[in-house]
Amino acid sequence: MTAVATPTPTIRAEQTRAQYPDETGFVDRDGVRIAWERYGVGSPTILLLPTWSIIHSRHWKGQIAYLARHFRVVTFDGRGNGRSDRPQRPGAYAGREFVADAIAVLDASGTAAAVLAGMSMGAGYALQIAASHPGRVVGLVLIGPTVNLTKRDSGPGPAFDAAPATDEGWDRYNAAFWRRDWPGFARFFFGQVCNEPHSTKPIEDMVGWAMETDPETMVILEHDPYIDPPADIDVRAGEPAALALIRRIDRPTLVIHGANDVISPPGTGRRLAALLGGRLEALDGAGHAPMARDPVKVNLLIRDFVRSLGQAA
Repeated sequence: MTAVATPTPTIRAEQTRAQYPDETGFVDRDGVRIAWERYGVGSPTILLLPTWSIIHSRHWKGQIAYLARHFRVVTFDGRGNGRSDRPQRPGAYAGREFVADAIAVLDASGTAAAVLAGMSMGAGYALQIAASHPGRVVGLVLIGPTVNLTKRDSGPGPAFDAAPATDEGWDRYNAAFWRRDWPGFARFFFGQVCNEPHSTKPIEDMVGWAMETDPETMVILEHDPYIDPPADIDVRAGEPAALALIRRIDRPTLVIHGANDVISPPGTGRRLAALLGGRLEALDGAGHAPMARDPVKVNLLIRDFVRSLGQAA
């Protein structure tokens, strides 16, 4: 069945990039077009995954130019934002769709296997790809992973679809508030994401990227399953689906987590690294998006980890 996709909105004029892509393209899956870019020609390839579709692939802008000096880098805009389509049907934003998009981008860019890097929800997409397509994955870099490891997965609570109790704080994480004041939610949310002092610029960037999607798209996404294992992965009764994925993963892993992350508790990163037998880098003073606030430190951590793998993709 062909997916119904809304027209891609006009993308705002962006600042001059530190590096422009060497190759760009689109993949089409069931009528949904996904925009991708390739930088550099080194080896192995690093696939910089999308995160929550409130922002697009430019959230990696502090990494692309540096990493492309050493490796081959591929990015894509997650469905729902950027130059990719915004399908308006339930199920279009399930985790398995992001996984299939990533595999299609690897194919289109001529990439046999890659190191996967994912921030926040992108870490969950990376786990799903590694569990269901292990041959396409060399290693994992998980930054501020937003992955439920403690309780069975469920959809948004009833409060999300009810009238918000107030227009303050996390009560703004609400469908009615999003429809009424999407910019207000974006300003609040990214203030939490980048909670380090002097974060004006990354907050401005992220709020701007959020204006390239719309609340209706994000409400649909909120109701679709995020960690969405294929049928051949056994999820035990009462456990979060991420644990079933982790049991299938045997790839080298680096977890980077800010000690002051208020979106995903630092304990999540510690436990995830332990379960995967990976290395944890806890960044003092960092919030949820250390790649935006301390790109040099994050870039060097990624570079050294990828070099340590000693395997070309």
